[in-house]
This record gives sequence, structure tokens and C-alpha cells, in this order.
Amino acid sequence: MTLRLTDVEADALRRRAEYERRSMQDVAKQAVREYVENHSRQDLLSSVLDEQLPRYAEALERLGK
Repeated sequence: MTLRLTDVEADALRRRAEYERRSMQDVAKQAVREYVENHSRQDLLSSVLDEQLPRYAEALERLGK
């Protein structure tokens, strides 16, 4: 896989890697892992809410009054 960054993105990644005393590759790989993990959790939560919320809609409406 090849990752093409703009000059601005590459510079920001380079600065961050230097700040953390890590390689640019390590910082980029961690960012990808965090992105996938965070979005996977959000997708799972959305899926559960879509399936379960209608089941409890009447009770939730009553609680909101």
C-alpha cells in the first residue's frame, strides 16, 4: 500500500513523529488503528440502537414527558 500525503500532511506527520520520538510509519499505523476501532464502535452502537430503539419507543416517550 502506498499512502500519498500532501506536503502539509506529511509535514504535520513528521512533526508529530519527531515530538513523540517515533517513526512516521508508527504514528500513521496507530492513527489507522484508532480510526478503525473508533468507527467500528460507532457502527456497532448505531446498529444496536436502530434495532432496539423502536422496541422501547413508547416507554422512552413516556419517560420524556
